[in-house]
Amino acid sequence: MLRISDLSFSMAGRPLFEGASATIPAGHKVGIVGRNGAGKTTLFRLIKGELSLDGGSIDIPARARIGGVSQEVPGSDVSLLDTVLAADTERAALMAEAETATGARIAEVQMRLADIDAWSAEARAATILKGLGFDSTAQAMPCSAFSGGWRMRVALAAVLFSAPDFLLLDEPTNYLDLEGALWLESYLAKYPHTVLVISHDRGLLNRAVGHILHLTDQKLTLYAGGYDDFIKTRAAQRALQSAEAKKQDARRAHLQSFVDRFRAKASKAKQAQARLKMLERMEPIRAPEDAARTVFTFPEPEALSPPILRLDGASVGYDARAVLTQLDLRIDQDDRIALLGRNGEGKSTLSKLIAGKLAAMSGTVTTSSKLRVGYFAQHQVDELHIDETPLDHLRRARPDEAPTRHRARLAGFGLGAAQAETRVGQLSGGQKARLSLLLATLDAPHMLILDEPTNHLDIESREALVEALSAYSGAVILVSHDMHLLGLVADRLWLVAGGRVAPYEGDLDSYRADLLNTREEKTAKAKAPRPKTVPSSALAAAPADHAPPRSSHDEIKEMRAELRRAEARVEKIMEMHEKLSAKLADPALYEAARADDLALWQAKFTEIEDGLARAEALWVAAQARLDEALAQSRR
Repeated sequence: MLRISDLSFSMAGRPLFEGASATIPAGHKVGIVGRNGAGKTTLFRLIKGELSLDGGSIDIPARARIGGVSQEVPGSDVSLLDTVLAADTERAALMAEAETATGARIAEVQMRLADIDAWSAEARAATILKGLGFDSTAQAMPCSAFSGGWRMRVALAAVLFSAPDFLLLDEPTNYLDLEGALWLESYLAKYPHTVLVISHDRGLLNRAVGHILHLTDQKLTLYAGGYDDFIKTRAAQRALQSAEAKKQDARRAHLQSFVDRFRAKASKAKQAQARLKMLERMEPIRAPEDAARTVFTFPEPEALSPPILRLDGASVGYDARAVLTQLDLRIDQDDRIALLGRNGEGKSTLSKLIAGKLAAMSGTVTTSSKLRVGYFAQHQVDELHIDETPLDHLRRARPDEAPTRHRARLAGFGLGAAQAETRVGQLSGGQKARLSLLLATLDAPHMLILDEPTNHLDIESREALVEALSAYSGAVILVSHDMHLLGLVADRLWLVAGGRVAPYEGDLDSYRADLLNTREEKTAKAKAPRPKTVPSSALAAAPADHAPPRSSHDEIKEMRAELRRAEARVEKIMEMHEKLSAKLADPALYEAARADDLALWQAKFTEIEDGLARAEALWVAAQARLDEALAQSRR
């Protein structure tokens, strides 16, 4: 259980918490919401003990492990799989000690390794990495081969694998695609311990958590249900508060009127004084304040004759290698298109082709002669000049415009007078995203391409973006992990898969169901009974994410790598088996050891034999899959 009692904390003289309290029972999944700057991330730092409280207390059970993602993993030569495995520090230390342990200590080490299910760790780590977008080949690559956003995914995989008692996640979907975000939702819903997640993703807050912790006015309030339930409850509370405030105002006016009329009249003076005391004792009920409205204002382009862009037999890729081929697509100015597809299939590549940032390798790309395209991607936010202000960026882009016009443009994207003259490096992630969106739409584009536009935007800003896109008269191409945004904006779905792009006939709910069903089918096939030569005890340890063998060169390459890992695992356990066999074969052990010690050694030997049987079963299964794939490739 996590108990926050009468918490007070100020930062730079600004109070973030004042008498805040909340109790979160063990095992609860809780989404933390509140306006940007309210103190959500600071709350995490207080829970982890990184900051000292001004007052109150935060109580968690003794020895409880708290885990979170604070920064990306370093770009080292260590493989992704080994990086994630190292996150379980106890297992890593025990595995290292098992190499050199002697005497009674080796039995203790082996017993603890069995307790923590160390032998299935690689399969569990590989499953998490695959869910976050890393296939078997990528898992064997060094961390240095990946960019910062991808290394954030590795850091997320590491903390999920370590399975802390209190899992603290701050905007975990910001570096995930739609498939990764859906996988994370499913994983968190089944996570066996307490989860606290700061998120602006309505889908995650509705499907992965059972409670919402709302931070507002320096207080904490826990609500049952997901985000939509919280919104309804909050709206009802605000309506009730507003009605009570109106009733009290009317009551106050009535009492004050009596006092004003009869205070000077001797026969009524006592009654007037009584009513005056009632006014003084009356606890004021304040009507809820309406939050400042969040806005985006996209400039309106002139109408163009359809189609504004057409692809005929086009292909596109990098370094003479085509990623997408046979593209026959048409875009009109009133289109709202969401690009679906797994990570790495080519959604961003298609976006760059449509935006004119990549040339077609073959085929034709026909565009309207007056077509203007606005392009927003997360890397553009990172490329803003951190030592300049938003006004400086607009002066460079529009040197002939008056300063008042610059300020009006910024205000149209929710950047007020204070933010306009603040260095970009000091702006929040959401404010930087707003500035990048403004710059992308400055020329009133006929087509707006948005690649993950909601990262760092709070829920109010996301709703404002939906409204702005709905009112926008140009075409919209969307790549996003935010299914709420896609569902409200997109009216056409294109699936990018297998090097092709084609319309997806279903809706977003059916696409989500397809993804989840595919994952369940893979899990079911991986858990299906093996031939009798494979011990049944090994089935539970088998990785649950192996797809049916295919005959492609890449799949066979992955299977060979998996077989090598299985062989290495068997060799490692066999070494431990030989050491313990030698120990048990030593007559001196039976002369010096007590009966209890002998029983412990023999139990450890049985556990190692069990682990060896499981490892050999994985090896046999990997070899069988490879043999079947090779046989298919020769047909």
